[in-house]
Amino acid sequence: MALNSCIRVVFHLVLIVFFLITSLHAQPLEQKINLAYQQFERNPMLKNGIASFTVLDAKTGAVVFSKNGNIGLATASTLKTITSAAAFYILGADYTYQTQLYYTGQIVDSVLTGDIVIKGSGDPSLGSDRFERTKESLLLTQWTHAIVKAGIKKINGSIVGDDLLYGGQKAGPRWIWQDLGSYYGAGISGLNWRENLVDVHIQPGKQVGAATSLRSTVPNVSYLKIVNEATTGSPGSGDKVYPYSAPYSSLIYLRGSYGIDLRKPIQIALPDAAYDAALRLQLNLERQGISVRQPATTGELLKLSGKGVPEEGKTLLIHQSPTLADLVYWFNQKSINLYGESLLMTLAREKGQISDTDEAADILRDFWVTKLGLEKGTIKIFDGSGLSPENRVTTMTMAKILAFIRREPWFTAYYKSIPVYNGMKMKSGTIGGVLGYTGYQKAANGTELVFSLLVNNYEGTAYNMRQQMFKLLNVLK
Repeated sequence: MALNSCIRVVFHLVLIVFFLITSLHAQPLEQKINLAYQQFERNPMLKNGIASFTVLDAKTGAVVFSKNGNIGLATASTLKTITSAAAFYILGADYTYQTQLYYTGQIVDSVLTGDIVIKGSGDPSLGSDRFERTKESLLLTQWTHAIVKAGIKKINGSIVGDDLLYGGQKAGPRWIWQDLGSYYGAGISGLNWRENLVDVHIQPGKQVGAATSLRSTVPNVSYLKIVNEATTGSPGSGDKVYPYSAPYSSLIYLRGSYGIDLRKPIQIALPDAAYDAALRLQLNLERQGISVRQPATTGELLKLSGKGVPEEGKTLLIHQSPTLADLVYWFNQKSINLYGESLLMTLAREKGQISDTDEAADILRDFWVTKLGLEKGTIKIFDGSGLSPENRVTTMTMAKILAFIRREPWFTAYYKSIPVYNGMKMKSGTIGGVLGYTGYQKAANGTELVFSLLVNNYEGTAYNMRQQMFKLLNVLK
């Protein structure tokens, strides 16, 4: 009898546990999200911060859950989701940039009395190694071949990088000084080149705190003066070197620390991409025995000297960029700010306005306000990449945009561009004190969801905050 009693007790306990689990799984999705969010917002890391979380039914647009969904918060790189979506709408998935190589003057006895001009169209991928057709070595070979084919053996002029489409090279006016010289803060130009980056190889000292030494740059940018003040960091501390410069700087300071066990280059922003493109072509021509009489120059430098880029000339070659769909893939997958700012300015130009970044951002905002009937206060942006700490967008607006675009013919290409984190299709965002995730997820009950989660002014490490955010987002699975 005692054994039977024990069996009955165990059986009842098993039933209770079963019904509890069944009840939990049977909870409406909204209730499960609400319980998970309540636990999330009680985290001490948010004691002096704020979080916003919005979840929508992707098919109907109905609100599944929203807390602080109408409060504008800094977005970091989650802003790229709405910049890239607008690019698909305005430019089209098959849009390409055209970079023209032409010459001015006359060719007599294989001597060109004139200039070779590389006319930029704002292509962010020119010279990038992300695509076979855009690689620097291939482009220089093609341009050189086109010049040779035209019968030119000597140039009594210059190689000119025409960067005047947007008034020279510019960085986001709302970006902070510490970011401008870093790879992710590279300014954009009408003639971008090699994603406007330079690799810098640093040798750590023999002990923590010792000075580091500058070994080399790739490519050689000896026309710039790089002052290395970086010190040797502790093992595992990684790259904490900040390059201080800005567009058209000729002096760059490296400050911070470089881990004693680190063996990889740091990347810094190229202050004048158009000049570097013109210089690389000149050097390549000279290696092929074609002399260039005058030094490489740019449209901006010619303008400053009171001259201008010749408007008329004979086309030697037109380089066509990869399609917008291909560019957006890397833009979102690798969160390349240069692509975001280039797309932003292209959108403005397509709308008939060549303007500065602030005005271009207004065009992007107004596009979405009109398209979805949003209130202007729900989307206040100052760039296309999310690097500005002044950007403010509500999670409700971001989620609405992601739900709205699912009906578009280009959505498959857009969806492909969104990275995978925590087993979920979502774009991340990180700047000082800001973390965010925005994307798509199918719930266990089959409901297609779109969501946006932003956290501002959290305490503790970014890693720990991410783990808490993933724990909350897991309830959508």
